[in-house]
Amino acid sequence: MDGNNSLYQVNLVLAADNDPELSRITDYIRQRQESNPNTEGWYRLGMILQEMGQFGTAEDIYQILLNQTNDDKNKAPIYGQLGLIKYKQGEYQEALTFYQKYLDVQQQSLSPNDPELASSYDKIGLVHHSMSNYPKALNYYETTLEIQRQSLPLNHPDLASSYNNIGLVYYYMHDYLKALFYYEKNLEIKQQSLAPNHPNLAMSYNNIGLMHYHMRDHLKALSYYEKVLEIQRQSLPLNHPDLATTSNNIGLVHYYMHNYLKALSSHEKALEIRQQSLPPSHPDLATSSNNIGLVFEKKGNYAEARTFYEHAIQIGQQSLPSNNPHLQGYRKNLERVKNK
Repeated sequence: MDGNNSLYQVNLVLAADNDPELSRITDYIRQRQESNPNTEGWYRLGMILQEMGQFGTAEDIYQILLNQTNDDKNKAPIYGQLGLIKYKQGEYQEALTFYQKYLDVQQQSLSPNDPELASSYDKIGLVHHSMSNYPKALNYYETTLEIQRQSLPLNHPDLASSYNNIGLVYYYMHDYLKALFYYEKNLEIKQQSLAPNHPNLAMSYNNIGLMHYHMRDHLKALSYYEKVLEIQRQSLPLNHPDLATTSNNIGLVHYYMHNYLKALSSHEKALEIRQQSLPPSHPDLATSSNNIGLVFEKKGNYAEARTFYEHAIQIGQQSLPSNNPHLQGYRKNLERVKNK
């Protein structure tokens, strides 16, 4: 509204990155930037475009700002935004280049334990993690954590996030004992600040349960998965796919503990939820059908097992490539019980 209480409507239309209008806009930005060095408005525009998924246009704006900025300190946040754009586009090597430039500038002006430095190390660690460069990711995440321990309260959420990141790297490196240690540190911080039924606690319980599962400590895995399920039942709709995932996890634990009736009940519940919440050809439906087939096979109900294996194959053929290892596994399971 203006001073006369008039209301104006502006109609915006999305354009493609190669649209001639966008070229004119970027030319205009370049001209305005040359005459007016204030970058704040253009910087924010780039962030908005990035959030809208207009990465090419956002990158054009930041490159113009970068070319027109002489002070290295002012270049730093632009490097950061360019790194983020490249990361979101999956161009990880380019993202590393920009994030490293960002970090280099920060190191010249910030103290070694400044939280902003921790944030930059964390971003670089995330890129290496996405590239499966786990030792390098671990190195950057550990540097992040070291700075945070010096500059933040011991129960700060950023510390919890770093513990989780390090735990995830160790998980992918198959070092489940170390992963468990960091996941437990993550949970310890969350428990100090979150309600007992908070969904973020469920995520931590799930991670810890998964480590116990991989370490073959099925009783502990079951205990944590049941905590996850309890929280999810309080915070999610009854047909939410996450409830199906947890029921599936509980079913797997019971299966390996030879509690076949309980395993069957959990897998049937997972399948029921997935049938309500997912498309008929979703791979998770094939997973549930296969798991039910495994339980029936263990119980000696081979006709039932064949039915569910066939169902898993039917769904898998619609949603998975023919050489997918899961689909191949379903076929092997069916072959095993065909003549029983």
